[in-house]
Amino acid sequence: MSTTPPSASLIHLAAQRRLPPHQYMDRVTVDWIGDNRPSFPSSRTPALRARSRDLLTHLALPPQWWADRRLYTSLHGVRHALRTATFAAVLAETNGLDDADVATATLAAAVHDCRRHHDRDDPGHGARAAVWLAANADTVWNHVGLTAAPRLSVRAATAIRLHDIPYEAFTKDDVTDHARTGPIADVLKAADALDRYRLPKLKWWPDTRYVHEPAFDSLRELAFDLVLISEQAHLTGADGSAAVRYALAEKGLV
Repeated sequence: MSTTPPSASLIHLAAQRRLPPHQYMDRVTVDWIGDNRPSFPSSRTPALRARSRDLLTHLALPPQWWADRRLYTSLHGVRHALRTATFAAVLAETNGLDDADVATATLAAAVHDCRRHHDRDDPGHGARAAVWLAANADTVWNHVGLTAAPRLSVRAATAIRLHDIPYEAFTKDDVTDHARTGPIADVLKAADALDRYRLPKLKWWPDTRYVHEPAFDSLRELAFDLVLISEQAHLTGADGSAAVRYALAEKGLV
């Protein structure tokens, strides 16, 4: 039985419009997510290439990469980052990108929220993360045993900058930058949106209207399962990275 008082759960706080700046998953909210499982069309878990599986298996994200370490275990912390990286890898492969571009999309997804100040709406956090990645590209790529090619680093940073800007709010410069990223910006936006099943209001869950990715709907069931399995594992004591790796193994992705 959960020992979390219902009044302190994220679903209660969200209903009361009292979500705090730093939001941490609780048992009541995880149970609520499971109880609200949508009816999904039948789908198969995609098979990732060996290089993508290896990258996701060994993708450890240091807490010091976050601007505020209190967010490392929050709703926008390491678990969200690793699940988003997984969806980015799947979507990038679905789009037929080569291994270098798949890795670029995956790493961009892994650090897209690292400059957040809090778990509420935080306009501009994409731009801050883009600047951070541009300054730390060698560190990020070298961390996973890859080389940060300048062209790919720029594309990753640009996709990160755009990820928190709605398509309808794009300026002319945003449209130009978006075109230069190829599919990577769309992949990151869709990957981020797929992980919204962790949020404590149904109206905040994934919505096809806000993405430009044909494979989005086919990945909804996988996204829901990865959220539920990894958040349950985290609440039973697994650290963020281990919780997501366990979920990936359960779904046959690694």
